[in-house]
Order: sequence, then structure tokens, then C-alpha cells
Amino acid sequence: MRSRQEIEERVAAANADFYQAIETGDIDLMSRVWAEEDQAPDLVCVNPGWPMLRGRAEIMRAWSLVMANIPYIQYVLTETHIGVSGDIAMVTCEENVLTAEDDKPGFVAGGRVVTTNLFVETEQGWRLWSHHASPVMLHEDDEGE
Repeated sequence: MRSRQEIEERVAAANADFYQAIETGDIDLMSRVWAEEDQAPDLVCVNPGWPMLRGRAEIMRAWSLVMANIPYIQYVLTETHIGVSGDIAMVTCEENVLTAEDDKPGFVAGGRVVTTNLFVETEQGWRLWSHHASPVMLHEDDEGE
């Protein structure tokens, strides 16, 4: 029987793989991160500015397009919390995102997003079932921090 700490470490690793896949543009890793339809029915992905994506094929197609069209993206995760109940885990965090949206050197945009990632434990390990990210609106007094 695995300890709670070991389970949380495995969930944290699966969550890290999700962000690594985006940062490195690795669609094969992204494909391994997401559960198969028979492991977690009704896969869903929600990102700021996107329509809701349902189903593995639609989600993979969208991530392929994102990875092919963003020259640089980096995530710094803060306020990360992991909860586990049986074969379901929830990771909540703040994504502090840096992106370059065109090929001009030095162009970087930043933003903060709050996220909930749900994972299901499968024979292959912890796999993503749902990703839901919402933008955080910065107040004027937050911008100077």
C-alpha cells in the first residue's frame, strides 16, 4: 500500500508533465498525460478565451495547434494544492504564464490564471481528466507588485 505522500508525489509529477508538454511543445507527452476515453469519460478542457473542448480527439487537436503556434511559453506554478480521494485527484494552482506571441526577440506577455486539474488513476498511472483554467483580473494595486 502506497503512502499518501507517495500518491501526492505521483499526482504532482503527472501535473508537472502536463505543463512540461506545453512548454516543450511535446504532443506525445501531452497525449500520455491525458486519460483515454474509456478511463475517464467526457474528458474536458477549458482555457481562457477558448470554447469548451470535449473528448480526447478535440483536446489533442487544440493542443497541437497551440504548441505549433506559440514560439515560447513558460509556467511558474504557485499556490499548488493536491487533494486525493480514492482514484481521483484534484490539483489547484495559480499559473503565472510568460509567453512570446510573435517572432520578435524580447516580446513577452505575462498573465495569471487559476486552474483546477482533475486526474484519474489508471493502470498507466495518473492521467488528466479535466483541465479548467480561468484568468485572474489584476487590480491596479496588484500591477506594481
